[in-house]
Amino acid sequence: MNKSELLDCIAVGADIPKTKSDQVLEAILSIINRQLSDSDAVQLSGFGTFIVKERTARVGRNPKTGESIQIAAMRTVRFSPGKAFKEQLNHGID
Repeated sequence: MNKSELLDCIAVGADIPKTKSDQVLEAILSIINRQLSDSDAVQLSGFGTFIVKERTARVGRNPKTGESIQIAAMRTVRFSPGKAFKEQLNHGID
């Protein structure tokens, strides 16, 4: 699913015009982005939690040359699915 398809689903599900669904989605993404930029977790009950993790600097290898390279420290986002979401994903799998 791409953004346009998601906007269509939001518009139909919320019974709003597609332009309004775009505003809603942009507002939600902006809020999540702002919270994560401040290193605050975003917890959506029944869906999951987005958290910021710190990666330390490390030494890696250039796969083409085999040369050692320094990989800088960075922040990254991790998603941990909630219990209800995991159950829905695994429903019917034996």
